[in-house]
Amino acid sequence: MLRTLSIRDVVLIGRLDLVFQPGLCVLTGETGAGKSILLDALGLALGYRAESRLIRHGARQAAVTAEIQLDPGHPARALLEEHGIDGDGDVLLLRRVLDADGRSRAFVNDQPVSVSLLRSVGQTCVEIHGQFESQRLLDPSYHRSLLDAHGKLDTRVQRVGEAWRSWRRAAAAMNKAALDLEAARRDEEYLRHAVDELERLAPEPGEEATLAADRALLMNGEKLLDAMNQAAAELGVGPGVESALQAALGHLERAAGKAEGRLDDVIAALERASAESTEAGSLLEKSRQAVDLDPRTLESVEERLFALRALARKHGTDVDSLAGLLDRLTADLASIEDGGAALERLAREEAAAKADYVDAAGKLSEGRRRAAARLDKAVAGEMEPLKLGKAVFSTAVETLEEADWGEGGGDRVNFLVSTNPGSPPGPLNKIASGGELARFMLALKVVMAGADPVFSIVFDEVDSGVGGAVAAAVGKRLARIAEDIQVLVVTHSPQVAAEGAHHWLVTKSEVDSTVLTSVDVLTPAGRKEEIARMLAGAQVTDEARAAAGSLLGDRPL
Repeated sequence: MLRTLSIRDVVLIGRLDLVFQPGLCVLTGETGAGKSILLDALGLALGYRAESRLIRHGARQAAVTAEIQLDPGHPARALLEEHGIDGDGDVLLLRRVLDADGRSRAFVNDQPVSVSLLRSVGQTCVEIHGQFESQRLLDPSYHRSLLDAHGKLDTRVQRVGEAWRSWRRAAAAMNKAALDLEAARRDEEYLRHAVDELERLAPEPGEEATLAADRALLMNGEKLLDAMNQAAAELGVGPGVESALQAALGHLERAAGKAEGRLDDVIAALERASAESTEAGSLLEKSRQAVDLDPRTLESVEERLFALRALARKHGTDVDSLAGLLDRLTADLASIEDGGAALERLAREEAAAKADYVDAAGKLSEGRRRAAARLDKAVAGEMEPLKLGKAVFSTAVETLEEADWGEGGGDRVNFLVSTNPGSPPGPLNKIASGGELARFMLALKVVMAGADPVFSIVFDEVDSGVGGAVAAAVGKRLARIAEDIQVLVVTHSPQVAAEGAHHWLVTKSEVDSTVLTSVDVLTPAGRKEEIARMLAGAQVTDEARAAAGSLLGDRPL
């Protein structure tokens, strides 16, 4: 709901802050007072086209801010989240600043955004009928979702969307498998050669590091053996380390009884040294025997290591990945050899998913045609009171070609109208005149008030060219819509004005040689006087005041 509108330096408006209420809000005033300026200003805040002519004479820039109250689940919240804009609260601020050169800046919740995003957000909040060409009810791309909402087809629409996504996933999997199989068959000879080559070499993960270590050891075998021989020789000089340690132990052990325990640690250390010396000699001998000086062993290790590395380079990978590559190539080869059984299975799954989508879309189409018939009948019931009795409204539900199917089903929905008997139906904005179009929009809004997610609607002179009973019918329908959503109407009709729950008077006056537009909230007495003026014209008579009172009835402001 539109809560406030702050306007700065727009045409004849210097500074104006308006606070709006729920229900039917009426704006009246003499011709030229500036009612259209208010809509121009609101249009700026909603992202509509901006022109430098809108800047008040003498001002550097114009600025408009609209404050919107957002209910939980409002469509604007999804847009805010999608574009990373803070929108956790229940207030949405839309602001537009227009410079003298015609360029403008847009803001949503005080964050700079593109004008197109401002417009997208604004269109989910406020809809203006009668002034801006991009009314959503005139946009065929919006008609299908409106019909679905009117027909309460949300469950079917959701079911079709799920079926569509499942079908697309199945089709994508099948197409990928077909391309992979085609590529595999095209490269079958290469695959067989590569698999045979890899299988003969039988690479294992971690093998490169092991072979490289073995190679380094074999290449330095002679040096290692010489070092071990010298170490063994040193250990065996004279009686040998082991004999010396045992002799030392013998001397100390014979004297230990007389040392009062002072030799115990020495004896223990020598015993450990003797054990370690014995083990070291054993390990050294084992290592000497393990040294392989056969050049054929080194040649064999190098041959395998270099073969693995060459094969890895050939396939653009590393040695440790060769085993995994063999598995993948073997699987590709198997997919050829099984005659495309996997592809056939995926094709069956894709066909089943398509059939499921077609079934769900068919049921949705049936629901749409029934909803279209109900909608046409309901709108027809609104035609005669709005002086559109000769017009025919129809909802066309056309079946799309398969290439145009999508998440929303296989239908195109258009709202069409024929204003004269015998004339072919056509799009609303191409067939109806300005006054007729506004009343068609009103009729649709009356019927679809509960289906449209926009909770603030502005009608600009929807009563243009009508009076008397038709104007009264217009007013009553506006009041009916306003029971569920906020409605703002700019009107010259006293019958429409009398239906309002809130009434603002737009006036123009000269202040310090400058003409300015102002807006005042009318008191009950002021409201009666304004409606009397609308009835009588320049000279307000007692008869006009009495007629105004009759129109107002028990609906004081």
